[in-house]
Amino acid sequence: MPPLHPCPDDEGNPVVIRIPTVPTAPASWQEPARLATVVPNGPLPDALNGIPLAPWTTAPDTADGWAALADRALLEEPPFVPPEGMSAAAGAVVVEDDGRVWLVAPSNRFGGYSATFPKGRADSGAGLHCTAIREAFEEAGLHVQLVAFLADSRRTLTYTRYYIARRLGGTPAAMGWETQAVHLVPLTQLERVASHHNDFPVIKALREWFDAQRR
Repeated sequence: MPPLHPCPDDEGNPVVIRIPTVPTAPASWQEPARLATVVPNGPLPDALNGIPLAPWTTAPDTADGWAALADRALLEEPPFVPPEGMSAAAGAVVVEDDGRVWLVAPSNRFGGYSATFPKGRADSGAGLHCTAIREAFEEAGLHVQLVAFLADSRRTLTYTRYYIARRLGGTPAAMGWETQAVHLVPLTQLERVASHHNDFPVIKALREWFDAQRR
């Protein structure tokens, strides 16, 4: 029998993982040149790059709570103007201190994505900062801080603003039901792992951001 995700979906239904992801060896988390992968409730080191990998027990559970958290992100960014007919969305490109980048593997390759950056629609009037921080937690289990505007990207149905983010805490083992695995990926492997064409402009912008940091 295919395994079930430990988290039910938003209606309380079980989520069957039809093609399970294989986690990587424990040593992969400590080697910056290697891809590391964890599955729901999978084993992880106690810390990574000096930051604990532990559940974010004080994460907000209300829209107002997420909004209050997002209000702390004061960033310089251009106006956000979605094209007519496209929904507003936001995502977080979470960069680890060892140079690797966090990606999520949508459960059962939802939307045709084997791996992608955490993102979601800005539903019910939620702000872009709020959405990006919330999605990083719900999809990747991570507590993040937004540190810079990265890019606006036209997706299939949404126009998505992406932010560079840093991990403050949380654990990818606590990923929500929409995600069947979380990857930590070296920059050189991003196109191979995040192989959907919609992500290529985001990866290009990320490489340019890294280049600017080195100058």
